[in-house]
Amino acid sequence: MKIRRRQFIGTALAPAAAALFPGPAAAAPADVDPTATVPLGKALKACRVSCGTGMAGGGRQTNQTRLGREEFEALLSYAYDRGIRQFDMADLYGTHPYVGRVLRSKPREACQLVSKIWTRPGGIPEKERPPADVLVKRFLRELQTDYLDVLHIHCMESPDWNRAERRQMDAMEKLKEQGLIRAHGVSVHSLAALKTAAEEPWVDVVHVRINPYGHRTDGPMEEVVPVLEKIHAAGKGIVGMKLVGEGRFDAQQRRKTLKFVMDLGCVDCLTVGFEKPGEIDEFLANVRQRLVSPA
Repeated sequence: MKIRRRQFIGTALAPAAAALFPGPAAAAPADVDPTATVPLGKALKACRVSCGTGMAGGGRQTNQTRLGREEFEALLSYAYDRGIRQFDMADLYGTHPYVGRVLRSKPREACQLVSKIWTRPGGIPEKERPPADVLVKRFLRELQTDYLDVLHIHCMESPDWNRAERRQMDAMEKLKEQGLIRAHGVSVHSLAALKTAAEEPWVDVVHVRINPYGHRTDGPMEEVVPVLEKIHAAGKGIVGMKLVGEGRFDAQQRRKTLKFVMDLGCVDCLTVGFEKPGEIDEFLANVRQRLVSPA
């Protein structure tokens, strides 16, 4: 399928931000640029830092949507202006229209759009759980784009999710063949589901909860990390989430988490559900510091 090069709408710049944190215009070398494009599995490349939109999400609302349209879209625009090009969404969050409006005038090929389908009971208003091809048509309309970079099955916990969700997996494989998504995978919420993702050939990318404090993670780190290493060795992409403990970690804990995760060498991208511009600045500065001074 020939993909049109669409352009996405930006909202207002925050000029003062450049003084606080220089964006990619500063031409930092990729090895120390927190927003550099890095490999995400075998076939994809993505921004090292991802802007999450699902803090305290459910019922198509999140802390970000609860900011109101103007403030949330200004936050998304700020993330883009600081160099972030990966945006993490889900049907559960209801954030597609916000991201679509903000990015409509931006180069589509420069951004990575990640979303997730919800197949579990509850969580969204509808009782029906249509196949992924039906859902993605709506997602693309909401995002005003022609394709998604990554589509996940959201919040998998069962060790046999790859059998229970086979209908969705087959639909997602067809979507990839049609060029409507570039990769598929799972967002996992248990160690058992993570182990299945390591073994399942269908998986291209995994979103995993990881931090050294064990807050809302998929298990003890001594058990999680070997599975991540196995996933990465198989050529699958890994995106780390819950890196700031859903906003509960203090500044020292946030720095320690980054050191822990980045030192593993198997987590490709880092996603955080930013709620304020200052949180973006701090996170990017911490990532840059780890890249400049790994010790």
